[in-house]
Formats: sequence, C-alpha cells, structure tokens
Amino acid sequence: MSAEEDARRLAAGPSPSRIVRSRDQRSGNANDGRLAMDPAVIDPAAAADAVADTGAAATVNGAPTTQERTFDPLRLCIFATVALLGWVLGPFALLFFAGLGFAGYWRARRAGLTRSKCVLRDTRLVLAYLGLLAVAAGWGCWQLIAGWFA
Repeated sequence: MSAEEDARRLAAGPSPSRIVRSRDQRSGNANDGRLAMDPAVIDPAAAADAVADTGAAATVNGAPTTQERTFDPLRLCIFATVALLGWVLGPFALLFFAGLGFAGYWRARRAGLTRSKCVLRDTRLVLAYLGLLAVAAGWGCWQLIAGWFA
C-alpha cells in the first residue's frame, strides 16, 4: 500500500481519540468486551448505517438502536408447509410428524423435562397425545394401502 492509500484508510476510519477512548472503556468492561474497532462501540451512527445495509438488528453498547425489527411471519410459512404436506401425503405425513414429535418428547422427558410449552403442559400427556396420533395415522395408512389393492 502506498502512503496515500494508508492516509485514505485512516481518514475513513474512526479518529485516534475514539480508538483510545474505546480501548479505555474495554479495559473497564464498559463495552461488553467487544473489540475497539467495532463500529457499534465507536460510533452509534456507524451502527445505524450497518443496520440499514444488512437489515439486521444492532445494539450500541448493549442497548438496542432506534430502528425496530420487522415482524417475520416464519411460523406462518412453517404452518402452511406442514398443512400442505398433510394434505398431499395424508396419513403418512401425520405418522411421520407424530413419530418425530414423540421421539423428541421422549428424549426430552428422559433428559428431565416434565413441563412443556405445549397446551397439554405435562410431557406425559403430550406423549400420550402424540402416541394416539401415531396409532390413528397408522390405521389411516393401513386403510389407504388396503384400498389401493382392493
């Protein structure tokens, strides 16, 4: 690099006094241990620019910036996808998801989980519900396959 490129790079970055100030804050744990060259620590305006460029939520010294996060309806997309699979695959999808849920709750129960965020709350009830769904799906698969060969 030439001296002119170095000068441009330094001119584009934070002033030396801000770098020294942020290093002093870092030694006092004022910036949560982030690096002194982190623009969110040095300049709140730089953090807002970074948020505008990436669309991510940013914090300045641990506090959220004024830009609010937009609602992401990812769960609605997941629900629609599960409904589509249920409609296309019928009892086979129900058997798969009930089995997957049963295996997950079984593993969690063995690891010590006794209360769930599910509406049923008690993991024993959730396991019984998922087991009942799996049995009903198995019967539905049997009826569907038997109808193909009748």
